[in-house]
Amino acid sequence: MGRGRYYDWWRRAGETAEALFYANGWAARTAHALGLQGRLHIDRRDVTVPLSAPPAEPLRVAFASDFHAGPLTDPRLLDAMQQVIAAFAPHVILLGGDFVSLHHRHVTGLAARLRELQAPAGKFGVFGNHDLWVDDTFIRLQLEAADVRMLVNEAVRLPPPYDELYVCGLDEPGVGQPDPVRTFSGAGARRLLLMHSPLGLRHVRAYPFDLAFCGHTHGGQIARPDGRPIVLPSGSGDRRFASGYFELAEGGRLVTSRGIGMSDLPIRLFSPSEVHLYTLHATG
Repeated sequence: MGRGRYYDWWRRAGETAEALFYANGWAARTAHALGLQGRLHIDRRDVTVPLSAPPAEPLRVAFASDFHAGPLTDPRLLDAMQQVIAAFAPHVILLGGDFVSLHHRHVTGLAARLRELQAPAGKFGVFGNHDLWVDDTFIRLQLEAADVRMLVNEAVRLPPPYDELYVCGLDEPGVGQPDPVRTFSGAGARRLLLMHSPLGLRHVRAYPFDLAFCGHTHGGQIARPDGRPIVLPSGSGDRRFASGYFELAEGGRLVTSRGIGMSDLPIRLFSPSEVHLYTLHATG
């Protein structure tokens, strides 16, 4: 077990039963063959960030979250994610957590895919609740071997020519130990916030940022035909931030991803998986 809170006996028992029932990925393969895992949606967007010294080339950021590598997610979705990000040729890759479901060993195949992706300005990740409920130390080691720097309440300055920007990684806001003081300590004025869930907004209200990336919600995973989620997982925070791109009233912007994989059930309805390809243009 990892360091995540609220992993009660009933949850452990339920996930043990899930792991036995879905062993070898038969349900994911069947659901994928029937089209019940959907196709990967690509969210492309150009956004602006005020920089005093605009770099010659805009910063390309790829963001993906909630991979849930394991028996509920068909590996072809992870392959599609890898191919889309590689074709984008990002400078930075941000990873929003929940790398696995049900067992830490499932991270190995995902880590191999992430290892092949190139990001000259860095690959950064935060843990999700599912990661912290299993062996998060093992997950960290596998991801670090794939050149992913895991951020737990810490900020990292990007290398030149993007060194006016900092990536600030908040620990999992629902079951981890989020500490916004440490997260933003030493960070300059221009901040990209990485957190697992929009619940993290409750912890960072007093701390400005330019653009935040999160996941966790799956957009409900099973939604109404208009895309409105029916049920969100616990720890999702404000329902209005279930998925999409938001201009926040207090300043800053938020991206909530529906993620890649699946949890509890191997299907998605009206809430397709997605990866986010953002180009950050400087404004003076």
